[in-house]
Amino acid sequence: MSNIKNLLNKVKKELFLSKNIYDLNLIYSKFLGKNSYLSKLTKKIHLINIKDRSYAGKLINKTKCDIINIISKHRIYLEKKILEESVINEKIDISLPGRTISIGGLHPITSAIIDISYFFCKLNFINVPGLEIEDNYHNFDALNIPVNHPSRNPKDTFWLNKEILLRTQTSSMQIRHMKHNKPPTRIISFGKVYRKDYNATHTPMFHQMEGLVIDYNINLLHLKDMICEFLSSFFNKKITIRFRMSYFPFTEPSMEVDIMINNRWLEVIGCGMVHPKVLKNLNINTKIFSGFAFGLGIERLVMIRYNIDDIRYFFKNDLRFLKQFK
Repeated sequence: MSNIKNLLNKVKKELFLSKNIYDLNLIYSKFLGKNSYLSKLTKKIHLINIKDRSYAGKLINKTKCDIINIISKHRIYLEKKILEESVINEKIDISLPGRTISIGGLHPITSAIIDISYFFCKLNFINVPGLEIEDNYHNFDALNIPVNHPSRNPKDTFWLNKEILLRTQTSSMQIRHMKHNKPPTRIISFGKVYRKDYNATHTPMFHQMEGLVIDYNINLLHLKDMICEFLSSFFNKKITIRFRMSYFPFTEPSMEVDIMINNRWLEVIGCGMVHPKVLKNLNINTKIFSGFAFGLGIERLVMIRYNIDDIRYFFKNDLRFLKQFK
């Protein structure tokens, strides 16, 4: 019985020396665990004299409760002490200047697409998405592109099989839209296109924007006026522009649009009046409706806007290059 009464003093001495929760857990196991003195004594209580057994049981239980209370109070003390120390050690001086955070920016291609969209949305154009994986009909046949045209050659186009390919132009969007929507039509479409070419001015994947207007009494003057307004808006200055005759299977007449940059002409847009055969293939009455279409390469315009000499910079993910456009 005297050993049991002395246990409390032993616990108090060891608690006084404990410095952390780990030490406290060891003390708990030592005095209250399965192999502790009290646990072993509880298992042998049936060996004690019957007269003293009741007293011994009460004394063991009371000692257990006292030890638990002492350890619990000391645990609260240690946790509070640890918290106070951590607050002091992790104290932040709010008077110090804040750390600068690097802010990202839009990729120049994305920024250009937003600017172009804004211009045409003001003219009531609707932005229509297209498919990057196209079929032979929408990418070539419906656009009046002949079977022997060079663009159909596997050396120039990514064919997935004999009928399916990665689109070579966003013009296929025009056909899909006109099949399900009656004129008048005024739409633009942005997207990636794919061609087998790679050098300083061409990449296998690049971005195009295609526009289409089908309405009553549309003529070439409407197209030329809109192109001039767009280029002046995009470059935010007056641009010297020339229109020269060209050939596209899906427009007639067809034109290339050049701008004067650093005393030389640069081609930026292909355009023309929608070929009557294309309209007839889509059951659009050419006696009532006419229209024009135009297409441009986003990378080409951005390279001119920022005086970039290599298109491959756009796709190298070089932060030194991209940070210039924040």
